[in-house]
Amino acid sequence: MADARHLSILKELERKVLWLSTWTIHNANHLRASEDGLKIGGHQASSASLSTILTALYFSVLRPEDRVAVKPHASPIYHAIQYLFGRQTREKLENFRGYKGAQSYPSRTKDIDDVDFSTGSVGLGVAQTLFASLVQDYVKAHGWAKDLPEGRMISLVGDAEMDEGNIFEALLEGWKHGIRNTWWIIDYNRQSLDAVIREGLWERFEALFRNFGWDVVILKHGSLMQEAFREPGGERLRDWIDSCPNQLYSALTFQGGAAWRRRLLDDLGDQGPVTRLIEKRSDEELARLMSNLGGHDLPSLLDAFEKARQHDRPVCFLAYTIKGFGLPLAGHKDNHSGMLTPTQMEAWKATQGVRAGHEWDKFEGLGISQGEIERFLSEVPFIQKGTRRYSAPQVPVPDRLVFPANPAMSTQQGFGLILNELARSDHALASRVVTTAPDVTVSTNLGAWVNRRGLFARESLVDTFKKERIPSTYNWEFSPKGQHIELGIAEMNLFIVLSALGLSHSLFGERILPIGTLYDPFIYRGADALNYACYQDARFLLVATPSGVTLAPEGGAHQSIGTPLVGLAQDGLASFEPAFVDELAVIMRWAFDYMQRDGEGEADEKTWLRDETGGSVYLRLSTRSLEQPQREMTPQLADDVMAGAYWLRKPGPNAQVIVAYTGAVAPEAIEAVGLMAEDRRDIGLLAITSADRLNAGWTAAQRARERGLVHARSHVERLLADVPAHCGLVTVIDGHPATLAWMGSVMGHRTRSLGVEHFGQTGTIKDLYRHFGIDAQGIISAAEMIAPGRPMRYLKAV
Repeated sequence: MADARHLSILKELERKVLWLSTWTIHNANHLRASEDGLKIGGHQASSASLSTILTALYFSVLRPEDRVAVKPHASPIYHAIQYLFGRQTREKLENFRGYKGAQSYPSRTKDIDDVDFSTGSVGLGVAQTLFASLVQDYVKAHGWAKDLPEGRMISLVGDAEMDEGNIFEALLEGWKHGIRNTWWIIDYNRQSLDAVIREGLWERFEALFRNFGWDVVILKHGSLMQEAFREPGGERLRDWIDSCPNQLYSALTFQGGAAWRRRLLDDLGDQGPVTRLIEKRSDEELARLMSNLGGHDLPSLLDAFEKARQHDRPVCFLAYTIKGFGLPLAGHKDNHSGMLTPTQMEAWKATQGVRAGHEWDKFEGLGISQGEIERFLSEVPFIQKGTRRYSAPQVPVPDRLVFPANPAMSTQQGFGLILNELARSDHALASRVVTTAPDVTVSTNLGAWVNRRGLFARESLVDTFKKERIPSTYNWEFSPKGQHIELGIAEMNLFIVLSALGLSHSLFGERILPIGTLYDPFIYRGADALNYACYQDARFLLVATPSGVTLAPEGGAHQSIGTPLVGLAQDGLASFEPAFVDELAVIMRWAFDYMQRDGEGEADEKTWLRDETGGSVYLRLSTRSLEQPQREMTPQLADDVMAGAYWLRKPGPNAQVIVAYTGAVAPEAIEAVGLMAEDRRDIGLLAITSADRLNAGWTAAQRARERGLVHARSHVERLLADVPAHCGLVTVIDGHPATLAWMGSVMGHRTRSLGVEHFGQTGTIKDLYRHFGIDAQGIISAAEMIAPGRPMRYLKAV
């Protein structure tokens, strides 16, 4: 239990962070110059409801090994705390929600003040802490990070945030894996963005968490309330508080002490002891008593958190709070986006003892000397190890990834063969790879890897089929040394566990190279979590297999015709779609290295390709078996594959047409070139392994030229440099036609005609473009370009 002096300092710091957070938002909206007049916004009330909890955590409870996901709307409180620690600057607070200012939602990649987990898209940061705890278990079970104590993975959760479905998907997955060392602290202020939440929701939360094996700690009554309950008539007051509807409690909180008195006396008056309990307190004292909920009571919070530290079970703290606690707008149902007016701010400033011109001073208005506060802050356990962003040495990558050279195979099959050969090896890379899949391990060709490397669990579990001598293709045993994390079918969980695994080097100082597999169309099911993982700069290899029209020729339900655009659009994710397995081996080897890079780079093409800074990688693979080329993978060919394209057949000086293809439709493109060659010379065949990389390189070159580097050229421009000016272009793609249509811009400044034909579709290119809402003005069809007046006869459907 904290001593009296410790508590008094914490109470002063609680007041200070509430002031700084509220002033930060006020400054952004009322004082900072605005050229465009747009609303800046901020969440003074949502921040205030967590002021006490965050004060208790960061100034007393947390240890350096603990990791926290802060409720998005409590970002100003978080930044204020880091400002007092010296980890945030006044300049960035003054530029809150501005360019390069403190972020409106805590961000690992954009904030400077030691954010553990980005939050913003509600629910994702909550689930992230659960999976980070699983990754911590994985790291410890493999005998790594021996000098790092096990930390608590903690999430501050808005009660309305509990509406998010991905939270419940994560809870179920956590139960399967026996999750530990996880705290979720629900900010139960009983208000959402637009309303007051339903009555009795806390009972549903309690039952839910207990059913999943969590401890539940309800923090409803603060120490002032508990003292009052011990007075004569106190039990009647407790009963009234516990049965008071949420809307009424919020309304009375906003109205203040006099309103509390009237209502309590109306409901409980003339009962002797209860009346005396109420009447002995002034309006101000009564308001303080009735707002002394557990989530705003430091002694109750500190006691609950310290007790939870005595074990490693997951804990849900249901902390009753008041939205807008300590502010003039406390409790009002409209306070979510509401802010103190300048008049209200001036009055509140006076109550806080803050002088004009000293609003940003760290120790202004405190009732304890600056020296004592500074000593206290310097001894806070949380900051004793300095920076909490770890680094890990890069895992060496083999010069080449080997695979059995079958005459014909699919890229999905090749992926499994490459991983199987890696699993058989004793290379350091093999020990740091961990795979995961949402119930599609076998069907995405991870079976051989799992047979050799096993499934992960904290406790060993034998394969019953093997034990009973029942023949089975798969020998799957769970053990602490396993290297595959088996998930249920929810794709959101896949992407969040990839995010957690892909941050292991930073969170726990141990490098893990995660590979996640799923069916390509279902990337959309977890697209928000995928974006979240990339935003955090997590590093992983996403293998979408199978994909495209080859996934389900019989219908559209299992076709992934739009996912190539995910790879093009998502920052931090380099996407590839190889046709042949030797290309795949080169790309996977490159990916394992790319995932580990963290350089800054210079302002050139490689910067925009992230070749210096690295990132995650997305492979779009197919189940279609193709005849494999018999060729040597030279260094130049490998470089071209990784840059996005290479000439499978280089065009000659009299080329009239180039056929460009990507992915599993290679046979159609090759056949088309063969047919065209009957009456046309020098036809070129361009194999595109990554439209994403080509586009990124082209964009980088464009920007470089704008900056005066007139000779800057992208990879695709270098490839097309010797193509005759009159030459046209036909693209053969398994996906959305816009994926490669941008190539027309590359050639458009020197070609008279551009044709694009979508594989598997009929009709002219104009019809196709109109179908997808793309302007087809000036575009002619491939048939018109290659053979004017004749029907298209060179490209055919499967």
